[in-house]
Amino acid sequence: MKDAAVIARACYVAYAKKDRAAIEALIAPDFHFTSPLDNRIDRQTYFARCWPNSERIAGYDFVHVLSDGERVFVTYELRNSAGERSRNTEILTVRGGQIVEAEVYFGWSIPHEAPAGGFTKP
Repeated sequence: MKDAAVIARACYVAYAKKDRAAIEALIAPDFHFTSPLDNRIDRQTYFARCWPNSERIAGYDFVHVLSDGERVFVTYELRNSAGERSRNTEILTVRGGQIVEAEVYFGWSIPHEAPAGGFTKP
């Protein structure tokens, strides 16, 4: 069985390459996705709602990929087709060679809107 981190990385690569067949093979039938905008949506809803975003994804630069058993903690910098960058962290749960759960925590734009040592106004 492949290491959970290998499966996680393959998911991001498939997303950036817009390879629907590859990502479908990596995402389990009982998959659920949670983000600040989505509350544990199922696989079908995930593909309807989130997969179209792949068209704007140019690639991912991995900052941290750490496995802890079946969980993989991934921090990445996302590059979109408009040349914008942002940073997110996700926790993926991998069982039986497929991703069964994804939790997404949105980060910030790069460059950061706040000056170094400072902050933005609410």
